Amino acid sequence: MLFGDDRVRLFNRIAILIALAALPLLAVPAAAPAGDGLVRLASGGPQAPRPGAESKDSDEEPTLDQKFKRRFPQPVRVGDLIGMPVLDFNDSTIGYVKEVVRRGDGEIDLIVPYSAWFGWLRTDWGKRPVAVPIKTVALLAKQIDALEFTRDDFDDAPTWTPADGAPVASNEKTLIALGRR
Repeated sequence: MLFGDDRVRLFNRIAILIALAALPLLAVPAAAPAGDGLVRLASGGPQAPRPGAESKDSDEEPTLDQKFKRRFPQPVRVGDLIGMPVLDFNDSTIGYVKEVVRRGDGEIDLIVPYSAWFGWLRTDWGKRPVAVPIKTVALLAKQIDALEFTRDDFDDAPTWTPADGAPVASNEKTLIALGRR
């Protein structure tokens, strides 16, 4: 049971935590032009269209590149991606990143040993390597979320062979989108 000063201190701590939690809700997006080195906060409210941005009135599905750019791609060291679990929409583990490769056209793929069963098992036994384009996934904490690459896509994907791409050095950096829930 709390008495006197202890109760006041507890109330003050709770008030401070509530105020700190509300700060992101009060953030206002910066009005400075892009490319000035400032960090901006993303807001959920209506925004003026950017120059060169496509119209929202069109019913066309955005391309994979447009979706990738909307997910705020960030640089990450390739070695940090190795061993990360790849999850589907239901948070079930599809497999683990075994390798990162660069295709002949310069695009980056994650090599994930895949089996329809036992994706959570950290072994390559009974699994076939599948190349997952990095633009179809997003980094979600210490895991990778397969957003545009479903389990059906894993089933239909061809088996990856080393002739399909060259390994990327683990100290190199690449861009990967950020995910959120």
